[in-house]
Amino acid sequence: MLTLYHAPFSRSTSILALIEEMGIDDRIDVQEVTVARPDGTGGPDPHNPHPEGKVPYLTNGTDHVRERGAIVAYLTDLFPETGLGRPVGHPQRGAFLSWLFYYQGVMEPVLVLDWTKVDHPILRATFRDLDAVLARLSEALDGRPYLLGECFSAVDLLLSSPFQWLPDAMPEDPSVQAWIRRCADRPALKAVVERERLALSA
Repeated sequence: MLTLYHAPFSRSTSILALIEEMGIDDRIDVQEVTVARPDGTGGPDPHNPHPEGKVPYLTNGTDHVRERGAIVAYLTDLFPETGLGRPVGHPQRGAFLSWLFYYQGVMEPVLVLDWTKVDHPILRATFRDLDAVLARLSEALDGRPYLLGECFSAVDLLLSSPFQWLPDAMPEDPSVQAWIRRCADRPALKAVVERERLALSA
């Protein structure tokens, strides 16, 4: 059976939201583990098989997947009938994969560098800067509600996720702001966040 190793209110929360969106929560065993938090709390969990003690981490028998973009691709390929991905042969397969890799390889590093106020010409040349990332989102969303067109997909869930937790990074562009609000208003994400809040306060 598929097993997801998850820590509440972490990067893996977006994968829980994806699972909820896809309606496959009955096919995945979610194992809650602890992780080291930026504020110094938490720590490695001996029950977490991730080689670096991080989340999310997905296992499927002897196979294993780490990094959110890879997990998104893996799950949407495994369950193409849910419509959240773009399977091999789909005319938007390339765009779908490009956004997943753009998030992992460019967008998240840029957001972290901006948040920590780390700057250097080589970093900007390699990863771009926040203005460039936000401009790319604005261009992609010009005249359409979601990154791949009229329908919400897993790339919208992944690329909008940091803005739910980093409101200071909220772009000024109205079309990007509206997209972030549409993604945040998804019932699946709201349900997952509410469950995590209730579990935290219990």
